[in-house]
Amino acid sequence: QVQLMESGGGLVQAGGSLTLSCAATGSIRSISAMGWYRQAPGKQRELVALVTSASTNYADAVKGRFTISRDNAKNTANLQMNSLKPEDTAVYYCYAKISPRYVQRATYEEDYWGQGTQVTVSS
Repeated sequence: QVQLMESGGGLVQAGGSLTLSCAATGSIRSISAMGWYRQAPGKQRELVALVTSASTNYADAVKGRFTISRDNAKNTANLQMNSLKPEDTAVYYCYAKISPRYVQRATYEEDYWGQGTQVTVSS
């Protein structure tokens, strides 16, 4: 089995900072993408930041404020969130595209999600 374990999140005042961490564990052959999405109440889940072997992408709403970092050796990804705004309030989900070892075909990949962590920014 493969799991994504999240930590971080919580309540912070506007202008403050938080760091989210995600670790992929289990039978992993490779990870081609890893990042974070978020879902606010009544809204669809949206991309926040994503790292692949070729690029790092951020949502326009977080550019210049959030920074994603990935440790390929440890299968982890962190999201440093600065200058937080009330509109950043959402459940944040870790995401990874993983090739699991228990599938023989090396090119096979699956999408995995963490359980979600709440980030609340008060005004």
